Amino acid sequence: MAKLSGIGCSSKTPDYFLGPSHGFNTVHGRMPSVLTGANLANRTLIYLGVSGDGDSASIGLGQFAHVMRRGVDMTYIVENNGVYGLTKGQFSATADPGSVSKKGVTNTDSPLDMVGMALMLGASFVARGFSGDKRQLVPLIKAAIAHKGAAFIDVISPCVAFNNHAGSTKSYEYVREHNEAVNRLDIMPARTEITIDYADGDTVEVEQHDGSVLRLHKLHADYDAHDRVGAMNYLQAHQAKGEVVTGLLYVDPQARDLHAHLETVDAPFNTLGERELCPGAAVLEKINAGLR
Repeated sequence: MAKLSGIGCSSKTPDYFLGPSHGFNTVHGRMPSVLTGANLANRTLIYLGVSGDGDSASIGLGQFAHVMRRGVDMTYIVENNGVYGLTKGQFSATADPGSVSKKGVTNTDSPLDMVGMALMLGASFVARGFSGDKRQLVPLIKAAIAHKGAAFIDVISPCVAFNNHAGSTKSYEYVREHNEAVNRLDIMPARTEITIDYADGDTVEVEQHDGSVLRLHKLHADYDAHDRVGAMNYLQAHQAKGEVVTGLLYVDPQARDLHAHLETVDAPFNTLGERELCPGAAVLEKINAGLR
């Protein structure tokens, strides 16, 4: 596994797990570009990017957009608290209008919705979790890692220092009271025997590229996690009610990643020798002729 992050409170997360794995703290907001390069060089690793609402929704917004639309095979987690925690709690770009800061300032700016953007940009796995609900969040992360393509999880993560007070729409109390969960998720790795029976209509099973199966426990009978447009409409409708929609909102089990789009060779680029990478002038001329 390779774990990468940007700058901010969230970007310290990779320090706390998988110590022997590859790791990289990038320049502020530039994690997606570095991860894209690493992924193209070595497709055999599992790529996990951890970021925050400041790192991804402000200085790194363009980077976020392009890594989603390109379909880089990665799990992209944003720890979203609505404030800049390292600089004493100013509102970030994801702060909701009307939210009150710890100093009593009311936010009047329109927010960026990272989930809505991921859906619009073409991410093939889109979810939102809550750090106060481990039972829902852990399976979402496992499913995202198993997914082939750009998997995005927005994790509402209240900042206990600067944004966990009355009046905050990113506090533990607010999210617990306004959580609109669309489903609960189990993930069964490939070749693991399924021994639990569920009544018809209670679940939907989705097979991933690696053979693992996502089992969606639908809490709302009319919700379809395969409908991108429906997910966007559902998200906006419940946002208008002040509700925080969580769960697996969209998944495309047939998605193609960046390597498939570029038709790269199966062998990782970092294993290719000079002969393969620099085949000579005659081969280059043949390639150029094919483009004329």
